[in-house]
Amino acid sequence: MKTATLPKKSRTAKPRYERLEARVPAELKRMFQDAAAMRGVTLSDFIINSAHDVALQTTEQHNIIRLSREASIQFAEALQRPPRHLPRLQAAAQRYLKAASAT
Repeated sequence: MKTATLPKKSRTAKPRYERLEARVPAELKRMFQDAAAMRGVTLSDFIINSAHDVALQTTEQHNIIRLSREASIQFAEALQRPPRHLPRLQAAAQRYLKAASAT
């Protein structure tokens, strides 16, 4: 009795695509078609590229805001709990102040 085997995946297999649909008013579709024609691309390519650009921009803005928030939390914590004064750091600060006042 033979068993069925699945064919091996080709290393050059094309990526899988999924369908994405949206219902829009006729006027908006015409606007998209006109803009796509101005760029010399298909309507699908225009919509995909536009959505891709906005998605990247949105993700970047979100990450910048999130990182800025994290950085400000770290900064506030550093202000609330300053490091103890180390003798070498104090000596360096005094040398700096002495040199700055000499000029």
